[in-house]
Amino acid sequence: MKNLLDCMSYLSHQEQSDHKIMNCVLDECENADFNAISQSQVKSAINKAFRKEALNLSDFKALLSPAAALLLEDLAQASKASKERYFGKNIYLFTPLYIANHCDNLCVYCGFNSKNKIRRAQLSDEGLQAELESIAKSGLCELLVLTGESQSKTPLDYISKSCKKASKYFATLGVEIYPLNTDGYDNLCQNGVDFVTVFQETYNPKKYAKIHLDGNKRIFPYRFNAQERALKGGMRGVAFGALLGIDDWRKDALATGLHAHLLQAKYPHAQISISVPRLRPFIHNARQKSGVSEQELAQIICAYRLFAPYAGITLSTRENEKFRNGAMHFGITKLSAGVSAGIGAHSGKKSGDDQFEINDLRSVEQMKQAIKKAGLVAVFNDHINL
Repeated sequence: MKNLLDCMSYLSHQEQSDHKIMNCVLDECENADFNAISQSQVKSAINKAFRKEALNLSDFKALLSPAAALLLEDLAQASKASKERYFGKNIYLFTPLYIANHCDNLCVYCGFNSKNKIRRAQLSDEGLQAELESIAKSGLCELLVLTGESQSKTPLDYISKSCKKASKYFATLGVEIYPLNTDGYDNLCQNGVDFVTVFQETYNPKKYAKIHLDGNKRIFPYRFNAQERALKGGMRGVAFGALLGIDDWRKDALATGLHAHLLQAKYPHAQISISVPRLRPFIHNARQKSGVSEQELAQIICAYRLFAPYAGITLSTRENEKFRNGAMHFGITKLSAGVSAGIGAHSGKKSGDDQFEINDLRSVEQMKQAIKKAGLVAVFNDHINL
């Protein structure tokens, strides 16, 4: 393989940011010792949450510790109370729309890996129209537009035009694409985009370098600072996430929560959201597993909920029906429904392969009924653009 790029050095076209937040997050992860945390420290953090007191970073570490796993029921009860205090019984619904799966990156865990032999595709104007009309018929009001990460084959102009068209159908529009400079996010904002999601995948720079072998995604700090550039570009909200199972899940969860917390403090107006994806199998790696159990995932969700009670928490169809039904009660605020991870599948004209295997195939109506059966309220929209 050719000489690899230094993963900590910006490329010439990438906007540079100061590293105060990044260095703080990395330092905390480097020095975290979860095994030194006692059950009494965990109980103290849970009791603070029940008393509606703000949790500090030490409390957050305690909730992610092995000691907290032994108190998961208490943790879940505190998380449920916090979720209902801030979000009531609401569960928000959305669906992702993959408009392209071309990718320039070489990420060893991803189905879109540039070396993988999959069907590559990009929606035409007619194909996009068909997808938007099909999804809109479900009644959904929020859409997440996704692409692979290829600036050459899926340029910003194509994404912007697609989002502008999508904004005519949906009240809330998010994107999960390759990171941009501030002016790129401003462009998307002007074309109807409200939210930006960027997964850091792992916050361990050494592991990050081992699994991102080529492409713009190899540059760790540029990806880390994407959410801040999005907020500077005018976005209403940003979402964070580590792909759980790539590295030590406790440290990656700690980094994700702290990253979101510090951005919220710096930009109080921002709407913050956290996703909790686990590794999933894909076409060329059917045996890939996350190594993170459902019990551990539940612990992570509860820890996020108590440390960042203001944040939305999204659970995708990477997880199965039973787990998603349970998670609605103890911390999750947003679920995807009627999902396809392929290109053109919503309108029945699939032309490109999926990024990963889906684990919950329920339709929007089926999800709506499941939420109602759980005694909760399915919300399609809570925002009006003036």
